[in-house]
This record gives sequence, structure tokens and C-alpha cells, in this order.
Amino acid sequence: MDELSPLGADAATKHELILRYIESLKIGSKISVRKIAEKLGVSEGTAYRAIKEADQNGLVATKERVGTVRVEKKLRDQLDKLTFAEVVNMVDGEVLGGRSGLSKSLHKFVIGAMEQDAMLRYIDPGSLLIIGNRNEAHSSALEQGAGVLITGGFGTSEEVRKQADELELPIISSSYDTFTVASMINRAIYDRLIKKKILLIEDILPKPMKLYVLKGNHTMEDWKRLNVETGLSRFPVVDEWNRVIGMLTSRDLIGASPGQTIDKLMTRNPVTALVSTSVASAAHLMVWEGIELLPIVDGARKIVGCISRQDVLKAMQHVQRQPQHGETFEDLIWSGFAEERDGAGQPVYRGSITPQMINRLGTVSEGVLAILMTQSAYHAMQVVKKSDIVLDNMASYFVKPVQIDSVIEVRPRIIEVSRKFGKLDVEMYHNGSLVAKAMMTAQVIEPA
Repeated sequence: MDELSPLGADAATKHELILRYIESLKIGSKISVRKIAEKLGVSEGTAYRAIKEADQNGLVATKERVGTVRVEKKLRDQLDKLTFAEVVNMVDGEVLGGRSGLSKSLHKFVIGAMEQDAMLRYIDPGSLLIIGNRNEAHSSALEQGAGVLITGGFGTSEEVRKQADELELPIISSSYDTFTVASMINRAIYDRLIKKKILLIEDILPKPMKLYVLKGNHTMEDWKRLNVETGLSRFPVVDEWNRVIGMLTSRDLIGASPGQTIDKLMTRNPVTALVSTSVASAAHLMVWEGIELLPIVDGARKIVGCISRQDVLKAMQHVQRQPQHGETFEDLIWSGFAEERDGAGQPVYRGSITPQMINRLGTVSEGVLAILMTQSAYHAMQVVKKSDIVLDNMASYFVKPVQIDSVIEVRPRIIEVSRKFGKLDVEMYHNGSLVAKAMMTAQVIEPA
């Protein structure tokens, strides 16, 4: 943790010491349970659990014929960058040479469907050349600092293999054809762009973060001192290992005597979230539970930060203003619908059923109809409240099947809306005939 309240900081546990030791190792260092246990004087069970967490955190990786090694942690802003090792797994490849360079990242791939001189203009360090059995082109790409992926199951010469080992650039062989390989890699990058777009709590936690906490044996006087120092009224309560055990607010102190300890006043077993939780999920949780301050913990429930409802809402508003990188199924389904207004000024969303929306029977999928109705509800609510909503409940009725290429209208109507909740009725029509209907209740996400 970056900074704790002056009211107390704790010594690191053995688990944390192992993680810090692993993080301090050079990239490429080999790691084993036995060596770490001997080096740090801990049990092999403790060392094993710490190595497993380091693996989950991206600090180490297990490589074939090498073992567990320290690797460079891939940051969230590098999610769209693949490593050569990931490409090998993706295309069921065989590494012919340059195995020591598998952990390197590639930033683009080039298909070698041209003369060698022309091809070299597109190759630069960090590229991956996808090509057939052309040994001279393999060698030239390695000289330019690029890795090589040979399609069709072909190999390469012994000279090129040695060159790849010397330059620590992988040369990979795959049995798939060039088109299939390029499609696989493009799909992987596209999926990662969608993941990169999803905002996580770790993205909005300030670094370094000034974190104020209380202990169970502290008193109301300690709370008052922190209240004066920070201007805050809510504080997490932690135990001797900095694990969250409660929350204390000014409301909890009503009627308490000055010397009463906090562990008798706090709200026990508070709601917490991990750094890997999405901001949207945190917003839903805070609205549903009526929480103003959410403690953020690691896998051992040790506190690493706190976020307020205002922090979450600001982050979500920021994301909505960002350009979209990669479209989800919902984006693709909704993209063909345009907003119009009826005679009463109410929103109507009109669009066509495309071939991708149908089910095995040749009519539109019920799941697609549900997505269209929920999306129309979100857009209608944003017009009224200028806020996001989280769907709580939905009762759907599918009245008639809808054929491919049909033009449909989705008509959302807000029945009731308050500061925290909304009720909506959504109807879908084709040629003036009702085909689907839904009743929804939702939570409105807005500042308290």
C-alpha cells in the first residue's frame, strides 16, 4: 500500500515479502519453490502460494523446457499487444529458433505476399512477418528485427535457425494457411481492444494514494483527529494485517462514549471490491447497497485503496467521451438502429433485422430482441435523467416471430422515475403489429 494513516502501519507478511522479492528479480530470472523457500526462510507451501499469485499478477510465467521465469508485467495500456509466445499458442505453432525471444511483444504483423525488396519497406523491429517457405525472406526479416511465422507447415534452413537464436527473435512454423493465421491474430487483437476499453478500478485508483484507516482498538478521539485532518467522515477499519474488518461513519458514533473502542461501533463485514473489478460493477454495487465509500482490497483482503461514488461516476462519464476501440455484440446489434420521434415527441428506434441476428430456425433470436429492448431503455432513460442505469429485472414477452430483413420499431416508455429507480415499458412493432414487449425496473446511477 502506498501510504497508511499515522494511526498505524504493519510489517509485511511473508507472502508480501516473497512477492516483493520476485518483483525485484531481473527479467528472465528462473524461479523455483525450493530456491525461494531457502532464500527467504519460508515454508515451501508459502512460497508456492506466492508464486501462484505472482503468476496471476503477470510477474512470472511458466515456459516449456525452461520452467518458471520472471517476465515483464503487461500493463493495461499494452493489452492490445501480443507476445510471440501467445502467437505460438494461438496458431498451434512450433518454435524453430529464437526461443529466448518469445516473451517479446509485437506491434504489427506483415503478410509477405510481395517481392522481397518491396516487403522490407514494411518490416521494422517488433513486427511479425507471416510468409511461406522463402528462406532468404526469413533471414532478411530477422536482420530487420522482426520475428517470422512460416505458414503451411514449412520449415527453414539451419542457417536461419542459428541466426534466430543469435538475434533472440522467434521463427515459428504453423500448419495453418496464411489467411487463417492472419484472421486468428486479428481476432485476438480485436478482443484485447474490447478488454482494454473496459475500465477497471485499478485504472482509477490514484498512484500513489493517501489512504487513511482506523484500527479496532482506536476510539472516537482517533476518529475526530482523522476527521479534522482529512475532512472525511467515513474510514475503513483494519486489523493488524491491514485486512478490512469494518467501516466507521459519523452515524455509527451517535451516542457513543469518548473512550469506547471502534470495534464495538463499526459496521462489520463491509462490502469490498478487488482492483480487477470493473467500474460499472462497482457503481452497481454502490447504488444497490447505498455505499458512499468502497474499500478496495487485494486477494488476501488487505486494503489497497478506497473509491467514492463520485470517483466512479466521473470515471464512467470520462469513458463515455472516449472513442470506442473494438465493438461488442451489443454495439454491433444496436449500430443499425436510428432514433426518431413520434407525433407525441416520444423516442422511437427503427432498424432492420440482419442475417447475423437470426436463430437456427431462420427468425430473429430472442436474445437479440432482448438486447434491442434493453438498449432502447438505456437510451430513453439517458434522455430524461442524463445518467446511466443498471437493469435489475426484466419480464419479456415474445408475441410473434420476426423474419430476416424486417424493419422494426422499438418504443420505450418511462412509467416512473425517481432519483434512484426507474420503471420502463418497451414495445417492439413490425408493420404496426406488436412482436415483443418487456417490463423493466432499473437503478439510476447518479451522485448522492
